[in-house]
Amino acid sequence: MTVKDKVVVITGASSGIGAATAKPLAQNGAKVVLGARREERLQALVKDITAAGGLASYVVTDVTKPEDLKALVAQAQAEFGGLDVIFNNAGIMPSSPISALHTDEWNDMIDINIKGVLNGVAAVMPIFTAQKHGQIVTTSSVAGIKSFAGAGVYGATKFAVRNLMEVIRMESAQEGTNIRTASLYPAAINTELLHTITDDATKTGMDAFYKQVGITPDAVARVVNFAIDQPEDVNVNEFTIYPTKQA
Repeated sequence: MTVKDKVVVITGASSGIGAATAKPLAQNGAKVVLGARREERLQALVKDITAAGGLASYVVTDVTKPEDLKALVAQAQAEFGGLDVIFNNAGIMPSSPISALHTDEWNDMIDINIKGVLNGVAAVMPIFTAQKHGQIVTTSSVAGIKSFAGAGVYGATKFAVRNLMEVIRMESAQEGTNIRTASLYPAAINTELLHTITDDATKTGMDAFYKQVGITPDAVARVVNFAIDQPEDVNVNEFTIYPTKQA
């Protein structure tokens, strides 16, 4: 199987990497089912995709709610007759020094960046296990493979995602369920993540840095398309995506 005719669920699909990925997947023949909290954005994206001849639908989705992920997956099955891929892309990055004690933001990152991914995994695992194929693509971060001052909790959530995806890959191979995983480690990609930073000093520094070196989310979209497009017996499972200018 290639991208064509695959049914792909995408969370965090209303902007950034999720939205940028949905369009080329649909152009290449995938059937995309989009989940996010902002319905107006989802409606506009589905309209754009269908106007270009693609197949798409959406469900308003809060990834912190397991029932919302189940409804998103159920929509994919009901409308397109199955499910092949989930792209766990929803995430937030309200980075700050640990000493600033933005504990509410810590908990939000844990709920969305870790629990949100787990909710996605739980929603698709029974399907993928029963049909003995499927793919789980998840957005971690370069902060999930190296440590950055000012991003301690954010990085901790992304290290957790990295470990989770590798364990799913290993267990699937042991259990013979053929579930592929792909972990994405984007660096400075210009998305709305920066808008979630409330710590003034951190935001000023990050804004300046991303303005200098940041690249568009289309770079990540091409990688997702590549990972999904591989033959079913090939698991290309880790991708670091840096701007060429970023050291």
